[in-house]
Amino acid sequence: MKILITVIFISSLFLSETKAIESKIAYNIENEIITNIDIKNEFKYLLALNDNLRELDKETILNISNNSIIREKIKQIELLKNFEEIIIDRDYMDTYLKNLYLGLNLNSLEEFQLYLKKYDLTLKNVKKKISIELLWNDLIIQKYADQVKIDREKIKKKFQNKNIESVKEYKLSEIVFNIITKNDIEKKYIEIVESINKIGFENSASIFSISDTAKIGGEIGWINENSINTKIRKNINILEIGKISQPIILPNGILILKVLDIKNSEIKIDVEEQYNKAINFEKNRQLNQFSIIYFNKIKKKLGFNG
Repeated sequence: MKILITVIFISSLFLSETKAIESKIAYNIENEIITNIDIKNEFKYLLALNDNLRELDKETILNISNNSIIREKIKQIELLKNFEEIIIDRDYMDTYLKNLYLGLNLNSLEEFQLYLKKYDLTLKNVKKKISIELLWNDLIIQKYADQVKIDREKIKKKFQNKNIESVKEYKLSEIVFNIITKNDIEKKYIEIVESINKIGFENSASIFSISDTAKIGGEIGWINENSINTKIRKNINILEIGKISQPIILPNGILILKVLDIKNSEIKIDVEEQYNKAINFEKNRQLNQFSIIYFNKIKKKLGFNG
């Protein structure tokens, strides 16, 4: 089914909060409406997660907010075809919220609510958006869990006969992008590197990355080197802090990693714990690939090329 698309330029997105804004339809996707107000609110949400967006020009911010709210709406449409309602287990939500506000250097849910007020957002707004993302992840697990292939024996061998070792950990950010042909990889990579040099990795991730981490400037967080598959580890082992990798070809797109920080520590190895962490990292990496593939399939099925 084709999408009826009505695109307008929403200059009011950037007007003062004190000025009344007329609600206008920006997109109609299978009778699900996105208005200029929705896009403005999406920008405020993205800004709350990644303050670096303030550095970008208005047109770029508009494009990022457009793309983000469209992705969310498409996910919502697909979720309601698979679930009666978009609702998440309370404990699951509480855990996610805690990780979110701790990542913003906030200490409690109350502090987080006060923080959201600065962006004219409510906890209810945020919970709705998080529910879509978390239920989407559940949908991907349901559809693709049996297709995840992990060489458990190979991972297990990494930890055999190890009690104490010096472990390197990387704090990473990512940009995942698509290309039409392999010949386009270098051209797109150069374009992204130029953007990184001009506006920074975080803002470039918001513009170019098709991964869900784009909302937080591409940040993945701290990863133990033993949890990273060989292909990715070879690319980042040679990088110094602040450097970015060459393009890494993955099934769902092309990956660029930035090393934000590195730390070495001598630890007593809990073999079972490290093994499980490595399994979970690889499982999540593959499920993220399936998520992007499935989303693109849904978008194409809807006839949406925006």
